[in-house]
Amino acid sequence: MKPSRKMIDEVQGFLDDWSAAITSGDGHAAAEFWDVPALVLGDDMARPVASATEIEKFFGGAREQYNAKDITGTRAVILGLEELTPKIALVTVRFPWIDSKGDEKGGETSTYTLHRDAAGALRIRGAVMHGAEN
Repeated sequence: MKPSRKMIDEVQGFLDDWSAAITSGDGHAAAEFWDVPALVLGDDMARPVASATEIEKFFGGAREQYNAKDITGTRAVILGLEELTPKIALVTVRFPWIDSKGDEKGGETSTYTLHRDAAGALRIRGAVMHGAEN
């Protein structure tokens, strides 16, 4: 079903906060946007995620990986959002890579399955990595 304006704004805020946590290098904060178990898929990989610690370790090193390529920031650009049920949504997001001069140096796109937890908060339960832009 088509998402409401309220849902679009909520998902945008969620993604903005998550991308800020990732680019800050705070793996613990980035992991709080996920719920487990989760699954991450790419063309040549399928990775089940069983614990928040796994997520924390993965995103804890993201800042250094991006900074090594002179990528210092990003923002979430929603390309598509579908509310599948009252508790599940699919969102396709482009994250442009912003360098230290503020210029865009490519980006990456992913589709996430978002699920509302028992408290009603959105959490990522699945990710499909589309890959980096060439």
